[in-house]
Amino acid sequence: MAQILVVGGSGKVGSELVKILKADGRSVRVATRKPTSEVGSKPTSEVGGNPTPEAGSRRHEDAERLNQVHLNLLTGEGIDAAFEGIDRLFMLSPGGHLDQYALLAPLIRKAKEAGLKKVVLMTVLGVEHKEGTPLRRVELELIASGIPYNIIRPSWFHQNFVNFWGHGIKNFNAISLPVGEGKTGFIDSRDISAVAAKLLTDDSFNGQEFALTGPEALTHAEVAKIIADATGKPVEFQENTPDEMRPVLLGAGIPAGNVEVLLTLLGLIKAGYTNIVTDSVEKVTGQKPRDFKSYAQEAADSWK
Repeated sequence: MAQILVVGGSGKVGSELVKILKADGRSVRVATRKPTSEVGSKPTSEVGGNPTPEAGSRRHEDAERLNQVHLNLLTGEGIDAAFEGIDRLFMLSPGGHLDQYALLAPLIRKAKEAGLKKVVLMTVLGVEHKEGTPLRRVELELIASGIPYNIIRPSWFHQNFVNFWGHGIKNFNAISLPVGEGKTGFIDSRDISAVAAKLLTDDSFNGQEFALTGPEALTHAEVAKIIADATGKPVEFQENTPDEMRPVLLGAGIPAGNVEVLLTLLGLIKAGYTNIVTDSVEKVTGQKPRDFKSYAQEAADSWK
């Protein structure tokens, strides 16, 4: 059976995508930065010192069972093995890197060389309006490659309010960001995964690009009110400035270049560029996207 390669399979979107594809009976290979010898392994302290040959064999068997393959996007190591027997590809850029073009363009060239039947690329909302940026260059390379493709550009995730802003909500009852009254069509990452799964397995949408949002655009003050209602906590939105937020992000260990990118993206919210609502999720999947109120009720315990 032909396989689908998922690059970025450990994140919110990728891990859910893998689940959906496997539930549909698809053969999926997940690219991981870990060498195959480490897949499924325990820390050394748990296995009693140096690994034995038997332990190494078990880790290899675990890798085969999980159908994971080592792929280092920084060096290109493992790319040939990752693409062996593959006919479809999903990819997104790993977090923490500024030059996504350097990481992802080699995958597109390999996909063309291998004659893949489909590539689905996930970038970010609005990148098509920013010519010359690394992710836009990736998009243009895919479009020009001749490979059947789709591009999905999701808005900010519902899950960000747990994964990134959850500490402030849980400990200080506040969402503090330099976004003003800008609205965003927040989307549940699971809806992005559902769209990606459909596009990977259905060629009727080939050559189309989709901006993905939830069913409504909300300000962060409105999000805070929804979280407050779900948790019973007095959560509020507090406007801050990029200069106030920068040292907080740097203090959290985020590289300076990535901090500036994040602040720029937050500035786009304040400027109104994310005030977009589309019907793309329903158009592709036939299902309406989840709203933030439903997500907040589901995630309420995470903020308590």
